[in-house]
Amino acid sequence: MGCGWLGLPLARQLVGKSHEVYGTTTSSDKLDVLEKEGIIPYVISLSPEEIYGDIEGFLSHIDILIINVPPKLRGNHAESFIEKMELLLNTIKKSPVTKILFISSTAVYGEIDGEVTEESLPSPTTESGRQLLASEELFKNLDTIQATILRFGGLIGPKRHPVTMLSGREDLSNGDDPVNLIHQDDCIRMVINIIDEKLWGKTFNGVYPLHPTKREYYGSEAKKRGIPPPSYKPETATKKGKTVTSLYFDQGHPVFKMSIES
Repeated sequence: MGCGWLGLPLARQLVGKSHEVYGTTTSSDKLDVLEKEGIIPYVISLSPEEIYGDIEGFLSHIDILIINVPPKLRGNHAESFIEKMELLLNTIKKSPVTKILFISSTAVYGEIDGEVTEESLPSPTTESGRQLLASEELFKNLDTIQATILRFGGLIGPKRHPVTMLSGREDLSNGDDPVNLIHQDDCIRMVINIIDEKLWGKTFNGVYPLHPTKREYYGSEAKKRGIPPPSYKPETATKKGKTVTSLYFDQGHPVFKMSIES
């Protein structure tokens, strides 16, 4: 559910692994794009009050549902993400779905200082983090459906890298904080591995296991792209910054080949 920046290449790889893949888009203009990739497409959009499109038909074919719908909580068009998920869950309960993979975010941990694992108590400081955490709880507390929660760090990959927004900015704070990023390729590898290895009923952080400081990482990335680097204020505080680690690695799953420098 959600064939966008991450969902479309993920669906493409699942098709390549001989899965029968159904995918949703909110735009009828993308139907041909999905069909050409071997994805059986549905136009479906969620609101807090109603689900538009043939959601029952979409879910009727599905055993494993990947929910990859980001909250839209900025600007004048903010919506209640938790109400959307409650409405979706009520429909899922009437369907053949037995497994859910809910794509969440490390934003649920808020501004915790130091190392953060899946065992850390979430303390979100943003509205999106709070609503994602509440949505996680919806899917974790089901009797007949097994759900795995996958909390991704900052997403990077094709046409998406935070250095392009930071380029040339001055006097930024927290330059000695570690970065907590994950490449699109690694996101896809994690999702496919969870499905292949049947890692259900779990919560995983999805963050690349190297954590250079923002100052060094974004400076290096700006140099590679030939754009002005961001500059950071000298650090005087003793805080460590947040370093997100993952049980996924500790439990012996493959260490990814893709570098956050890609």
